[in-house]
Amino acid sequence: MQTISNIKKDLEFNRGLSSLIEALKNIAVSQYRSLERKVKTFGGFLSNIEGFFELIDRNRVTHPFVVPTKNTQMVVAITSDSGLLGGLNMEVISIALHQLQDINGSLVVVGERGKIYARESGVPFTAFPGIKDEDRYGQAMQLRNYLTEKFLRESFGYLKIVYPHPVSFTVQKVYVVPVLPFAKELAATKSVAVADILLESNMADIVEYLVYLWLGQKLYELFGLSRLAEFAARYVHLEESLQKLKTIDTKLRLQYFRVRHEIIDRSMRELFSARLLYAG
Repeated sequence: MQTISNIKKDLEFNRGLSSLIEALKNIAVSQYRSLERKVKTFGGFLSNIEGFFELIDRNRVTHPFVVPTKNTQMVVAITSDSGLLGGLNMEVISIALHQLQDINGSLVVVGERGKIYARESGVPFTAFPGIKDEDRYGQAMQLRNYLTEKFLRESFGYLKIVYPHPVSFTVQKVYVVPVLPFAKELAATKSVAVADILLESNMADIVEYLVYLWLGQKLYELFGLSRLAEFAARYVHLEESLQKLKTIDTKLRLQYFRVRHEIIDRSMRELFSARLLYAG
């Protein structure tokens, strides 16, 4: 059984750790709210691209961004550089690896934590640094350039992105987003051939450029959502840790009072026995 002094030390340590966790929780909330105001989606931009595709006969477009040439794929897993995410990074990598089991291909990992988990799996991958808020746009463009060049050079058929999505502040889910071929994004769009439209450039070049622009904005958007999910998951993990710590603290307090009462009882018995001895 622990001594009362050791129990008091544990209680003091838990009190300090609880204060630290509360501070980290507040930081996570502040980071989430700050980034939430900055993250933008590009639905209007996508709608404009869809509008362009409505004006052409997509059956005449054979570009790899629209029509798969091979049954191979690239899978991008977006993770973070930090811990305290309650297994979210591991789930992202696990789902990305599962995607590669269905269709053979190449793995791209964003973030240091993802690199660790991917390395443990033994699957070859290409690594990119974790997302930095101050350079998020530049990182998205850099990844976009790499993906489009590799996709075209090695004639991949599909491109998917696996990332953590902030469903709410307390709920995060890992989503798989099919990105290429771009025609899948437009499955519900009706193609309307307009005969009097004059195109100065080759149709395939126009499609490639528009999808290239769209992919950059899509990655930028997903990078922002991933960071939001990271802050939210960190808060949830810290809250769970704090609740566990409170449970341990409650048990320690009960143990402290029990030991203290036992000491008092023992002291009283010894004092009573001594009085009886001297009284006799």
